[in-house]
Amino acid sequence: MAFRRSVWLFQYFCTMKLIFTIAIRYLFGKKTTNAINIITWISIVGMSIGTAALVLILSVFNGFESLLSGMLNTFNPDIKVCLAEGKYISMDSIDRPDLMQIKGIELISFTLEETSFFEYKGSQEVGIIKGVETNFLKTTGLDSSIVTGEAKLGSDVPYALLGSGMNTKLSINPSDGFTAIKVYMPSKISKGPLDKDFNTLQFYPSGSFSVGSDVDMQYVIVDFEAANELLELDNHFSSIEIKLTSGASESNVIDALKTELGKKFIIKNRYQQDEGFLKIMNIEKWISYLIACLTLLIIAFNLVGSLWMIVLEKKKDIAILKSMGLTKTAIKAIFLSLGLLVSFIGLGAGFILSLIMYWLQKTYGLISIPDGFLIDAYPIELRWIDFIIVTCTVMTIGYVASLLPSIRGGQVSAFVRQE
Repeated sequence: MAFRRSVWLFQYFCTMKLIFTIAIRYLFGKKTTNAINIITWISIVGMSIGTAALVLILSVFNGFESLLSGMLNTFNPDIKVCLAEGKYISMDSIDRPDLMQIKGIELISFTLEETSFFEYKGSQEVGIIKGVETNFLKTTGLDSSIVTGEAKLGSDVPYALLGSGMNTKLSINPSDGFTAIKVYMPSKISKGPLDKDFNTLQFYPSGSFSVGSDVDMQYVIVDFEAANELLELDNHFSSIEIKLTSGASESNVIDALKTELGKKFIIKNRYQQDEGFLKIMNIEKWISYLIACLTLLIIAFNLVGSLWMIVLEKKKDIAILKSMGLTKTAIKAIFLSLGLLVSFIGLGAGFILSLIMYWLQKTYGLISIPDGFLIDAYPIELRWIDFIIVTCTVMTIGYVASLLPSIRGGQVSAFVRQE
């Protein structure tokens, strides 16, 4: 039994070697019609350009994803705890020392958010006021995203730190340190007929930050106690923002928080805090990838044409091979191997081309972005998983394109006159 198996494996190996030898000979050998060589090399060039396009499309979206995620990471904490129901809850319901005892937690900052109305020198805008504790900047790393002024929070003077977009919409004058931003909030307490129906507080702009998202267009950050006063609350919060220690297990901390806080709270990691945004970016990424795949399918028609012409040219050779005992399946395998060989060469050349384009973009910013953006050139980032995805895509397209010519090759008769 073992001997028969060894013989079968030897025969299979010899057959496959013969098939690949013939396929390579058909690809690189001289053909009677020069047009076949031209179409074949056009197919290889087309596959290489298509491969490079697929890699670069994925890499550009990877670059944007990393860029924007990195910017948001300076505003979002490692873990955010939000209320499952309602807007605010008293800090008395949370045992802060117990939370700090959880292994992996370095800092905790309570925050309070609400939609408010802002006014500055006649400019009026609706945005989100966010009250934060003094350690908020260290908890999130927002201090690294300050673009003008400085972050002043929690001092005797009521300061506010604005998103760059909100700073622009309100036309804040950074050199004017005497004009305050007025914040209006509907009052929850019934008052007399002569009293106003809203609360008002004033804050002086200390600086602005930019994280490259809608956060810039909406947020105004103020002291935690001032936000409670504006909302007529007594030491309430809407979320807990947590910074983890270096090397801490995120899943273990989340499990411990769920045990400590119960079902009244929803716990989110960095990805879940911007899940909607990242999902939209991923959808755009794969739609662009599919469009590029359709383009590659069109390019693959050249491969179908060149293989079909090779089949027609090699009819006599196929008839001789069949007469010598080569099976129909083996003949089909020759042309399948030929198509996969063309795809493989195009794949390798495409990878080399994409790596060259990647280096040029990284080093020289070959394709620039118009003025007004945070960066000068398109960001790009290579990931090894993308090469696997592109390899599977290109080789699958090459295999499908080779099917019809290989079937036609298998139908060639072993009798030359009959064919």
